[in-house]
Amino acid sequence: MDEGLERFRRLQGLTYQAAEEVAAGLEPGVTERQAARRMRRRLADRGVDDWFHVPFAWFGDRTAFRGIALPHQFLPTNRRLEEGMPYILDAAPIADGYTADIGYAGCLGGNERWERLVSDLAVYRRLIVERVRERRTFADIYAEVDRQIVRHGHENRHRKYPGRVIGHQVGRVSGRLPRNVIVGAFGVRTAQTVGRELIKERLQGRSTLWNGSRRSQHPPTPGLWAVEPHLASGDVGAKFEELLVVTEDDAYWLDDDLPHVRRWAAQASGDLT
Repeated sequence: MDEGLERFRRLQGLTYQAAEEVAAGLEPGVTERQAARRMRRRLADRGVDDWFHVPFAWFGDRTAFRGIALPHQFLPTNRRLEEGMPYILDAAPIADGYTADIGYAGCLGGNERWERLVSDLAVYRRLIVERVRERRTFADIYAEVDRQIVRHGHENRHRKYPGRVIGHQVGRVSGRLPRNVIVGAFGVRTAQTVGRELIKERLQGRSTLWNGSRRSQHPPTPGLWAVEPHLASGDVGAKFEELLVVTEDDAYWLDDDLPHVRRWAAQASGDLT
């Protein structure tokens, strides 16, 4: 692995580690805002110097995006965690210009719906990378994911994200604007870099956003993609988000040593506790 990809991989691993540590400290009564602040503090202490977007935390039915329709409603609230509640921690830090974007799903105590969702998510991880390797268009892959969601009896919740995206392109963030200046939930250097790349890709008939629209009717664009299939069953939601490497003739997940992948491996071997 070249040094650039290794830097992305290390930051992604560090971010997932921070999410696991925050998750381990969650207990009834903790609010979304408190959980998000803990994530932000841990990552800042470990060298994060800017944000693609600041940490989010969603508890209970907010993991299924119930009652979320406008961008500001994604921001953490004073919703308190309760026993049996699902939660999602989502963070996109930047360190020295390198970007990660992760989504960590958990549950405080037992919840059969959550268990089923997390188990089913393994199918989407395999499906997505296989179809990218086949050079199917992004829009076609999005549609196939939708069909699989219907077969599983779940709901597509990534369509609630701005742009209805299941993924978006990431790279090194640069620019003359100051680091760690946040507008809304996004870093100003992120907005500058994303805007520049959006114009560049549009001129080439491609999009930096991966959804089911006409603009995604093109083969997978080489580069790094943050991919985030997000499912719901009733008021319970779950997702993963991680980096997918796309080349001219191949695709692979940047790292297989991640919490959800380890969970599926343990489940397959009967070692899940």
